Amino acid sequence: MNTPSNLKYTKSDEWFDPATGAVGITDYAQSQLSDIVFVEILVDAGEELTVGKPIASVESVKASSEIYSPVAGKVSAVNADLSNAPETINSDAFGAAWMIKVEGGTEGDLMDAAAYEAYCAGREH
Repeated sequence: MNTPSNLKYTKSDEWFDPATGAVGITDYAQSQLSDIVFVEILVDAGEELTVGKPIASVESVKASSEIYSPVAGKVSAVNADLSNAPETINSDAFGAAWMIKVEGGTEGDLMDAAAYEAYCAGREH
């Protein structure tokens, strides 16, 4: 499992990059979902977010999942390219597959990489 140490993580498998404001779903989440075939971003640039607000919907060949904001703040950018290439989440979960960027964000209940890895390990038993 890939868990970059510079990111923060939620128990619902979203990641947040405090340096750039980017938000996406984790490598663990994409591996559980399997082949992702559809992504819909549910928020627009300029929109104010609260922690836990749905920001996207992701569908795979196995399941569908709502993606929630790990931070509160203003949406500064939306990754419009992701809708045309949803499989990017499977191949580059922490890079090109960012979903939104948030500015002025206040973090919710986020974990560091070590805590998230331990949390995921506990779910596999």
